[in-house]
Amino acid sequence: MSATVQQQVITPELHGWITTQLAKGCNPVDMLVTMHSSGWADAVARQALQAALPAGVELPPSQSGPAAPGSGQAQTASQAACAQAMPGPHLQDNPNLVLADGHEVQVLFSLRQPRVVLFGGLLTAAECDELIAQARPRLERSLTVVHATGGSEVNASRTSDGMFFQRGETALIQRIEQRIAQLLRWPVAYGEGLQVLHYRPGAQYKPHYDYFDPAQPGTAAVLRRGGQRLGTLVMYLNMPEQGGATVFPDVGLEVAPAKGHAVFFAYPRPEPATQTLHGGAPVLAGEKWVATKWLREAEFR
Repeated sequence: MSATVQQQVITPELHGWITTQLAKGCNPVDMLVTMHSSGWADAVARQALQAALPAGVELPPSQSGPAAPGSGQAQTASQAACAQAMPGPHLQDNPNLVLADGHEVQVLFSLRQPRVVLFGGLLTAAECDELIAQARPRLERSLTVVHATGGSEVNASRTSDGMFFQRGETALIQRIEQRIAQLLRWPVAYGEGLQVLHYRPGAQYKPHYDYFDPAQPGTAAVLRRGGQRLGTLVMYLNMPEQGGATVFPDVGLEVAPAKGHAVFFAYPRPEPATQTLHGGAPVLAGEKWVATKWLREAEFR
């Protein structure tokens, strides 16, 4: 064993990085190249990475040892691929059902552009009811981000009441967050706290984007808490009598609320070309309850 291998130790920081990159969907082979380029000996990098992989998943055998000469271009591509990893379900085999933390979730429809996926049965009826019960006593008028300052304010375009849970605040929240993390292959720590919203008859949220506009002066302050938003999951906690659809005007899509269902959409760039303009149509009869999870590009603090 070389002196380099003897001196290198698999630290908690390295283990955390590996876990995070795997959760983001990075290819283990690409990660190995990145670790080589960062100075990790091949044997140590393989040991640390293999320990984090699921049982039965094996790294390919070493071809030329650590960081073969002339591989700089491949390393750059690998690092870029990991950096651009996005939240989202694994649907390459066109499954009708996916497992998330042992819970069966239906895939009802999937669009590639914009990236929109409708899930059925993400939450049980009992979980929906319990989430509403936990949120109801803490509801206040919903706020929107003030782009000029990074703060928040009451806005006439958003006429719902809402509240935020802290990450992991209750056993129910922990269970839902873990399910979302596995379904969308994104770390729990990279998500904002779950927000619950209540829309009475006539309430709505006019079309908007969820990413933070880089051109606005207040965006820098918002990004310091966890980077840009990359994806949104809207979970329907009940079914209004009439109205209340989630609408995507750019592509003529309307998603009707159904209890326990959820719509996910992703926006890899903070620009309108992602076609993720969306809104909550007015509730015409009854009431509407939703829970929203926003996913960031880094740990949200």
